Amino acid sequence: MAQEVSPVTGIIEEDKVYVDFGEHEGKSILEIADTQQDFYDFLIDRKNTGRCAIRRTKDKVYRLYVSQSPI
Repeated sequence: MAQEVSPVTGIIEEDKVYVDFGEHEGKSILEIADTQQDFYDFLIDRKNTGRCAIRRTKDKVYRLYVSQSPI
């Protein structure tokens, strides 16, 4: 059985990764995909250009960080 791959989080499930910045802070990627399609597309673009990272914090939660600096 093949696992579905997210365009933002890769093999990590979208409901397990939370945004750690801006007005969407604390929301899961899955919630953003369902309610904020424009912002989700922005995250896909940042992922494709190498300007975002997912880190696991000490409390074992995955957080998405996006670099706003130009490449």
